[in-house]
Amino acid sequence: MIDGTSVNALVTELWPDFLAQIPEILATQDPATGRFGTEPFIVNDQNVLWPLAVAWATEPAAGRPNPYHHDQELLAAIIAGGDALIDAADERGQFEFRKKDNSTWGPIYMPWTYSRWIRAWGLIRDAMPADRRAAWDSALTLAVDGIVATALTEPIRNIPAHHAMGVYAAAQVLGRDDWAAAATDYLHRTVAEQDPAGFWSEHRGPVVAYNVVYVDALGCYLGMSGDRAVLPALERAAAFHANLTYPDGTLVETVDERNYYRHSQASLSVGFLASAAGRGYLRWLHRVQGSEGGPVAADTIASMIKYGHDGPAEEVAAERAEHRFVLGADDALVERREPWFATVSAYHGPQGPNRWIQDRQAHLSVYHDAVGLILSGSNTRLQPLWSTFTVGDPALLAHRAGDEDPDFSVRPGLDHLPASATLRPDELGLDLDYAGVPVSVRLELTEDSATVRYGLHGESDRPVAAQAGLVAKLGEPWQAGDHGGTLDAKPIRLTGADCGGWFAHRGWRVTLPDEAVLSWPVLPHNPYTKDGSAEPAEGRIVITLPLPAPGEARLVIMIS
Repeated sequence: MIDGTSVNALVTELWPDFLAQIPEILATQDPATGRFGTEPFIVNDQNVLWPLAVAWATEPAAGRPNPYHHDQELLAAIIAGGDALIDAADERGQFEFRKKDNSTWGPIYMPWTYSRWIRAWGLIRDAMPADRRAAWDSALTLAVDGIVATALTEPIRNIPAHHAMGVYAAAQVLGRDDWAAAATDYLHRTVAEQDPAGFWSEHRGPVVAYNVVYVDALGCYLGMSGDRAVLPALERAAAFHANLTYPDGTLVETVDERNYYRHSQASLSVGFLASAAGRGYLRWLHRVQGSEGGPVAADTIASMIKYGHDGPAEEVAAERAEHRFVLGADDALVERREPWFATVSAYHGPQGPNRWIQDRQAHLSVYHDAVGLILSGSNTRLQPLWSTFTVGDPALLAHRAGDEDPDFSVRPGLDHLPASATLRPDELGLDLDYAGVPVSVRLELTEDSATVRYGLHGESDRPVAAQAGLVAKLGEPWQAGDHGGTLDAKPIRLTGADCGGWFAHRGWRVTLPDEAVLSWPVLPHNPYTKDGSAEPAEGRIVITLPLPAPGEARLVIMIS
């Protein structure tokens, strides 16, 4: 054990940032409508009701002065914000799911908004004017009844889990034992559904970014209920995330079935404060993110204030110079060997119809302390060039611009997902099979370089190639032999021979064989845009290495 992460000490440290954000939030409110944020209005703009209500309700304490405690103007702003949600709801209490790009996705009980509105309601209800209290009671009762009847009857998923936490909060406000029982039952089933390795799965293998949604829901519920039945799940999840976070505080994407790498910082969830492993992880994460992550969001601090737990903390894997972690039954491997951090994933599965579940196509990532993630293990859809290997013609599977209902099915003549994958921990690699074509990938790490060896171990009547998806940064210079410039949206296509056998960008340099082909930008299918479109910043620099016969091709990564 190491020094504990005291919630009181942490909140005191974060308190100035929390207070500084309150007037910034209030400045975005339209007094005529009660809406916060920018146009176009989306109901998630009202999520700020939660930190505002915590600021209003929290009594001053030593080291934590609070000028907003029971402030009448702040109370009026919160009430107006909730009234705006009443105005936006339909006859069932649902909202139009609108995004900031103005796309609409149908009616929804927006989980992130409802849970925050409900929790804010619980803090200010007794101070509300009678007519507004009655209006909120009616609107939220309608919505919670709808959520219980729909979301809490679904299979275990991250959105209903968050809903269950909100329903439990509503039950506390109105003393509704039926709501509390439904919420508790769903969250207990959520705990039971967790993999012993500390993650939840929504198809095959872990979600990583969305795993924190489960952690947050259970952490808030624990703070509300004191129900220690959820503690083992929070402890396991903390250990999972402590091993699957890069040393710069970003999430490892290589095992994630839902999200590709976007250089997004891991969330500082209140659920991590429930265990020694989680407190150690949170302490480390806050430290490494402090230099570039900006202030912790008021929403996050608000939950720590209300639901955080004190206790000892454990050292996390990312703090060690050398560390090896095997996930599950040889399902994935994390190798920390300063200054390198590598992940090898054996998770695999067939293509499916769901736009939100990505193809299990990439199996290796390589990170260096000096430059961050270099070789990405990101998964996507409709983009076989993000696959570690392809057998057949990658052009058979592609995203069509503007297609809102794409066909994700298998294309005859192309295999970009392995039928089997076997982890080889002692060799830092995998053996894979693509429709009877045996291939392998191995990683060799020295202090100065990372060498990736791609092998073909049998005959194939179709073209076989390995792909390496390199993380790019727009506006940064690139150089490839006599070619170079500043990386922008302009396409680049060069062979290894064209660029003298090397390519450099963002402080790293790769050497590649003459027959390799370098392409930029190779874009993913973005499930969060209606037509799947992605921006160049989401693309990868992909190096394709043909494997024409049994043999091997190599990439060598160095820091320039």
